Amino acid sequence: MIVGLTGTLVEVGEDAVVVERDGVAREILVPRFAIPELAAYRGEQITLHTVEFLEGNQASGQLTPRMLGFMHREDREFFSRFIAVKGIGPRKALKALAEPVRRIASWIESDDTKSLSSLPGIGKRAAELIVATLKGKLMDLAVGEPADSRREVKQLSSAQRDAMEVLVAWGDPRGDAERWLERAAQLHPDLESPDEWVRVAYRVKGGIEG
Repeated sequence: MIVGLTGTLVEVGEDAVVVERDGVAREILVPRFAIPELAAYRGEQITLHTVEFLEGNQASGQLTPRMLGFMHREDREFFSRFIAVKGIGPRKALKALAEPVRRIASWIESDDTKSLSSLPGIGKRAAELIVATLKGKLMDLAVGEPADSRREVKQLSSAQRDAMEVLVAWGDPRGDAERWLERAAQLHPDLESPDEWVRVAYRVKGGIEG
């Protein structure tokens, strides 16, 4: 099984990326929450932590090999535990990961079925089953998430915080907005006004750097 892949990120789609290495381009499925971070690395060499599975009808023999990729090792680890829940297959799990893994793990450990049921494809019954199956098994992944989030917000300047509130008001998830602004700060640390931060954050969102 291939558990890691390094290459040049040449394409970023809504639910998949294309990584090229030695003249071979491979499509890799990725969780929705990771798209903004991945888009910021278009054209650069990256390493994805991967999982392989077969998709299709086993009875008819029509099976297609698929590869999933994660930017961080702990994201892949969470995914492996998440699909152990009855009724949560690789595709459903991938679709559900619309929020950062540590946030979802924290919801599970705190028995927050309301937040879990807001994830794509996860209703109230599935949320309850997820908590019943995984609560107490994700502390290593959930620990520190709320504190880390608070620490990141404190590090933002007043203009960045204003920009984040604008992005959230326009419908973007707060976690995504934080990542875009963090990348914007790496690229353009001299930005000053909220409007400038919003413009650059959206350029990061679209994979445009410069």
